[in-house]
Amino acid sequence: MASLKELKGRINSVKSTQKITKAKQMVAAAKLRKAQASAEAARPYALRLASVVGSLASRVTLSESSPRLLAGNGKDQVHLLVVANSDRGLCGAFNANIVKAAKQKARELTEQGKTVLFYLVGRKGRAPIRRDYPKAVLGMFDTTGVREPGYAEAEAIAAEVLALYDAGKFDIAHLFYGKFKSALVQEPTEQQIVPVPTPTVAISDGAVVEYEPDEETILAELLPRYMRNQIFGALLENVASEQGASMTAMDNATRNAGELIKKLTIQYNRSRQAAITTELIEIIAGAEAL
Repeated sequence: MASLKELKGRINSVKSTQKITKAKQMVAAAKLRKAQASAEAARPYALRLASVVGSLASRVTLSESSPRLLAGNGKDQVHLLVVANSDRGLCGAFNANIVKAAKQKARELTEQGKTVLFYLVGRKGRAPIRRDYPKAVLGMFDTTGVREPGYAEAEAIAAEVLALYDAGKFDIAHLFYGKFKSALVQEPTEQQIVPVPTPTVAISDGAVVEYEPDEETILAELLPRYMRNQIFGALLENVASEQGASMTAMDNATRNAGELIKKLTIQYNRSRQAAITTELIEIIAGAEAL
């Protein structure tokens, strides 16, 4: 049985940890409001851009002159998995779930005889993926020096992925991130970003749109922007999901610490009472012996 001094030291240690988790929970809650607002504000723009791209793509007959981002290169042997994670921990299973989804996709593609490569965004997903696929990491994007990844980072990631695509390093690229549903739910999401799949969203206002210049010329300029917007939206969703997961995890940790403090306090009081009782018995026994 632990001594009274050890129990008291452990109680103080758990109380210190509880203060840290409570502070982390409050910080995450404050950041979540801003991150959630940013993610939700970007969704209508992404939806409208998808409707424009979908309208343009529906008028184009794929041919050799079509933009490569739309038509692809005619092959599907090499798949690049762009896995977006956070740089910080203490956010529950948020990063692990994204990595799990990416690994599951990698296994499915490998079973089909495809070659799988990885492009890693963020620090937390590197170790588990490099451990299982040490020779398959094609590139990494470091966000440790960025407070909150935004459009500049999305633009840089898109530029690197497109450069790899133009160099013939892969045929199809898939993006993995955590889609924000609520503070309790962050859904690991996969979407294809290269070649850009034709969005099924149509312009719903009933307007007849005529484009100038022709659709293929506009798509050649619009598709890279659409891809950057997809990555930007994923980064915003990731930030909101990370803060929501962090807030939930720290709330659970705070409550667990409180329960542990109660148990340790009861154990401490019982041990203290037992020690006092033993001393009284010894004193009484000694007095009777006299």
